[in-house]
Amino acid sequence: MKKRFLPAVLFAALLAGGIGLTSCHSDDDDNTPGEKASIFTIENVMTLKEFVQSGTFKGQGATGDILVPGESASIKFCAAKGQYLMFATMYGYSNDLFFAPENPGIALYNADGTPITGDVSAKVKLWDNGTRVNAAPGPSNIHPGTAKNDKVKMINGTDAEGNTYPAASEMMKLVLTYDKTKSEFTLIITNISNNTSNETPFSPGVWVVSNVLQNKLLSDKPYFIPGESSSAELTKLAEDGNVNDLYAAVNDKTGIITTLSPTLVVIYTGDINPVYQLDKKDQGIGLKALAQTGNVNQLKEALAKLPYVRNVYVAGTTSLYPGEKTQVEYSAYNGDKLAYVTMFGYSNDWFYSNGSDVKAITANDITSTARLLDDGTAVSQYPGAGNAQYIFGGTPIPENNVITGVGETFPIPAVADVLKITLR
Repeated sequence: MKKRFLPAVLFAALLAGGIGLTSCHSDDDDNTPGEKASIFTIENVMTLKEFVQSGTFKGQGATGDILVPGESASIKFCAAKGQYLMFATMYGYSNDLFFAPENPGIALYNADGTPITGDVSAKVKLWDNGTRVNAAPGPSNIHPGTAKNDKVKMINGTDAEGNTYPAASEMMKLVLTYDKTKSEFTLIITNISNNTSNETPFSPGVWVVSNVLQNKLLSDKPYFIPGESSSAELTKLAEDGNVNDLYAAVNDKTGIITTLSPTLVVIYTGDINPVYQLDKKDQGIGLKALAQTGNVNQLKEALAKLPYVRNVYVAGTTSLYPGEKTQVEYSAYNGDKLAYVTMFGYSNDWFYSNGSDVKAITANDITSTARLLDDGTAVSQYPGAGNAQYIFGGTPIPENNVITGVGETFPIPAVADVLKITLR
């Protein structure tokens, strides 16, 4: 049988008319031969949260929720240089008084990054919520009392109605201890008011540690602003000792945030991901520097020398903050694969990279391929609250483990809540 061919004139006409003869390939893959240009885009899609941690505390004695004179309660939390602890608890024998530090809270580190420990009782103050007339403090004080419309103000010995009070530090003792490896503080709150003329129980309380972004607190006035009206949530605590509304409000604003480092994009052939191998130790060619500090240079240079790596690109030049995105153009051939790697900025040595193969020539949202990994070269601390983390100017505490997926020790956001990666 003779083979049948399109006449040359008809073939040329079809080409001139723009009728393609390669429509058999899918929308996602271009099977035409030759080198092709594509664009890698990465976006930090995190929602900013004001607080990295929050919680409640209460007495542990026979009265349960109430911290009676002579009783103590403790708070455990993580924090790094530049972060503060804020808490509030009701002065029980009052109409609407509460104990809290001044804004933004209790400083936890000295300027040189060393933790503050020991007695920090001087940091607590007594405040008038401004929503009730202050009757004489004591067990016969009637709640809730007469309403008024005033502002939050600090009490320095005497309130607006002429009632007198000792300094807050004479009624409440605060002692801080510190675990360097975990970057974890313990605050012990002791009711010492039985040594004063104003003996009082304390209500359950609410505490927060504020998040930091670009060296600034995301909340430097967590609960109240002196000279302004109190919130409904703090009023509930100050008048009734009920923590539920205030805790619900701050808990909704609590979560881990992070920046992303510049992203390496690697085009390679074969079946071996050149960036990392799961359950094996860091290869010592620069991934450690990227995972601990976000510096991509050493790894970029090392990967470019590998025989099965076609090229290495860098998306971005600085940290990628929530709400920002960056991209880089790259070239690849059919059959090439793509690997990427970026630091989870608020960590000791974590990075995102693809956990499965990615075709370099494709048009897709490939976010689902991303996996958060632990490089195994530095002890992990609470993300965004570890004083050994590079983002806080810290020095990593070394360890020598294999690369693994980050587990559930910390409440890490889902990958899709942190980043979005597309190829086109």
